[in-house]
Amino acid sequence: MVDWIDDVGLGRIPRVVAVVLVEVLFLVALLSVLLLIVPILAKELPLMREQFPVLLDSLNEALKPLLAQWGIKLNLDVASIKGFVMKYLNANVEDAFGSVLASVKLGGSVAFALIGNAILIPVALFYMLMDWSRFMGQLRQMVPPRLRGPTDSFLRESDEVLGQYLRGQLLVMVILAAAYSIGLALFGLDLALPIGIFTGLAIFVPYLGFGVGLVLALFAGLLEFSSSHGIGYPLVMVAVVYGLGQVVESFLLTPRLVGERIGLHPLAVIFALLAFGQLFGFVGVLVALPASAVLLVAIRRVRAGYLASRLYLG
Repeated sequence: MVDWIDDVGLGRIPRVVAVVLVEVLFLVALLSVLLLIVPILAKELPLMREQFPVLLDSLNEALKPLLAQWGIKLNLDVASIKGFVMKYLNANVEDAFGSVLASVKLGGSVAFALIGNAILIPVALFYMLMDWSRFMGQLRQMVPPRLRGPTDSFLRESDEVLGQYLRGQLLVMVILAAAYSIGLALFGLDLALPIGIFTGLAIFVPYLGFGVGLVLALFAGLLEFSSSHGIGYPLVMVAVVYGLGQVVESFLLTPRLVGERIGLHPLAVIFALLAFGQLFGFVGVLVALPASAVLLVAIRRVRAGYLASRLYLG
């Protein structure tokens, strides 16, 4: 993106300005996603104080007969649970914050590490972006002269493919943010917009973003609808909206908008996500498509070299 700003500015924008602009945009985007949680908490905390006792009674009444059919006797001390939770919900902000800090034993070393990382990461990113061309030039000097041409061509093509991947992923995030917001709004959820936008943007982190958004929607739905519509309504809402969203993302949006941009068949996108996830877990799912895109560039070049070789031509 820094190079793109340089190109748009025709070299008139100093690189340091471009780097600072990119970092500011990144931080603003990150803070915007985090700040989406603020209206959710502001709305849900008062609702929790009002609806939690009713919700707990409803859950107890719904679970007891259901578990009894399986021969399981459940005896919840509802009064004690209510008292324990309401103690924290009715506490003032300072007391609650102090309790949280005490419960997790947030020591000075941990706090220092968090603050240090918050400062060092942007500084390290600044110097990396400032000197990126010099770093790449030094690495290029290590490549044998006869291989520099093919290496430069491979890196340029890989960079273009990764750019297509990021643009496609951004488009998927925007579409899903709108879809989740509209879907939750159709069910009448007050917090449909912030929860929908948060879920769509957090989709960039596979499974985690979807899971957090689902839990937020379910929790908000239980608090808002349990007294008027019962427990089943928010469960149906989450199942329909998030079930359809996951199906559309996995089998339509990602294969079409991301896979086709980077030259992967929709079926190859699905297999890549499954294979990388099986081999490398969560990190594998995160890097599956960009890694597959770079691998595809390498395979194309190997194939082109083979078709032009004497071994193939005879």
